[in-house]
Amino acid sequence: MTHYLDFEKPLAEIEGKAEELRAMARDNEEMDVADEARALDAKADALLKDLYAKLTPWRKCQVARHPNRPHCKDYIEALFTEYMPLAGDRNFADDHAVMGGLARFNDRPVMVIGHEKGNDTKSRVERNFGMARPEGYRKAVRLMEMADRFGLPVVTLVDTPGAYPGKGAEERGQSEAIARSTEKCLQIGVPLVSVVIGEGGSGGAVAFATSNRLAMLEHSVYSVISPEGCASILWKDSDKMREAAEALRLTAQDLVKLGVADRVIPEPLGGAHRDREAIIASVGKAIQGMLDEMEGKSPADLVRARRQKFLDMGSRGLAA
Repeated sequence: MTHYLDFEKPLAEIEGKAEELRAMARDNEEMDVADEARALDAKADALLKDLYAKLTPWRKCQVARHPNRPHCKDYIEALFTEYMPLAGDRNFADDHAVMGGLARFNDRPVMVIGHEKGNDTKSRVERNFGMARPEGYRKAVRLMEMADRFGLPVVTLVDTPGAYPGKGAEERGQSEAIARSTEKCLQIGVPLVSVVIGEGGSGGAVAFATSNRLAMLEHSVYSVISPEGCASILWKDSDKMREAAEALRLTAQDLVKLGVADRVIPEPLGGAHRDREAIIASVGKAIQGMLDEMEGKSPADLVRARRQKFLDMGSRGLAA
């Protein structure tokens, strides 16, 4: 079943009418509605192009959060072979919001780590909607250390509204765990590439995306705080999230200009959820391209370049 966002309601009406006509024709073989259905399809296609040609930052947030969008698990299953999940932080528990393990990418051994939101009510609850607890970040640190020890490139897939802010998480050192994961990203002497496949929320995303190369899907977002949270702080009114989204400059296009992201991965018309196979293939090509850019570089060069990237961050946007 197609899930339509608020701004897609006119599109839902047109596509719904086309489907109704086809359903009537299936029930009554004497009816000929092919021309009318094709006309509605053409109208829907034109409207879809118009809607997605001028997405505001807030609408991009909505697309990035679309429930049918491919998630980390989908990309791992499609792009990686011989995936061997590794669980637990060797201290407290296994955090199901973070998945990762050894795998092969285009027959090359790698370590893949990512946030997983889940795709139905049960799995979303189990995955805590992609919001990692301290043990999730400590698991990521353990996997990055292993990758560094064996000389394996690290691929991270970022899709989280932010780290889990619950009482238990804070008691177990949430801030320290995020900082350690970010620190580990800066320390490892192997290629580290990241892709923001949906939401990149706050330090919970930075802890995975402090990388040599960062790619973002066309309609993904990456920001220090959610638009709703920003609006609540600045204006004491979460309904001003549209203004906050504009001010945060959280779109992939803005972040490439600022030097935060390195490339934008185009999405199928209407968003990644409308053609999952196409976007997964595009992400695979982007990951391969980013890994190729670091081929032959020494561990010291990789660490130096990664650190310099973050020291320089934002200078392009400020100069402009």
